[in-house]
Amino acid sequence: MSKISKISASHILIMHKDSQNSRSELTSEEAKKQIDGIYNNIKRGSIKFADAAVQHSSCPSGQSGGNLGEFTKGMMVKAFEDVAFSLDIDQMSEPFESEFGFHIVKRDN
Repeated sequence: MSKISKISASHILIMHKDSQNSRSELTSEEAKKQIDGIYNNIKRGSIKFADAAVQHSSCPSGQSGGNLGEFTKGMMVKAFEDVAFSLDIDQMSEPFESEFGFHIVKRDN
């Protein structure tokens, strides 16, 4: 199996007041509860990933459905990169935390 050097992915980010560069007033616990709720709604099929990104993501990419475009290893923070590169195409991660807050990642290719 060849090592994948470049993927594209989308994500939903919920920042909290202790996140790096945060503009959020949420506590870490509130942010975790919010990302878990979004994740469960996507899993249930009550909202599409891209729509959830537009409505909820703290990241500017949310306006484009969470799309981050293509990136290679070393371009993203390690916690994010480790999860993104471990996913299969169209697979969505469970919520996880980086220094920027809580994420859900979906691999696009």
